[in-house]
Amino acid sequence: MKIALIPAVAGLAMIAGIGAAVADQVIVTPEQRTVIREYVHKHPLASINLLGVELNVGSTLPDTVELREVPDTQYRYTVVGDHTVLVDPGTRRVVEVIE
Repeated sequence: MKIALIPAVAGLAMIAGIGAAVADQVIVTPEQRTVIREYVHKHPLASINLLGVELNVGSTLPDTVELREVPDTQYRYTVVGDHTVLVDPGTRRVVEVIE
């Protein structure tokens, strides 16, 4: 009985983890992306370097990084290592790297 329960519990935990990952996914619509790119292009920021921070979607930026508002969106932006990143201000997590 115990042997059969372990795979079942592991499978449920994996499914729950996948559900949580999907729930955390941020969708930036093409319209939002256009507005954001145009705004960022017109309001450039100096690039900063963050030692020890890997810049990926989901990375969390330290509180010391200043985030700038993008009008009409819920996101903020900054430039790290010459890459403009879109950030959720509530969690400070990178939601998109803008090329």
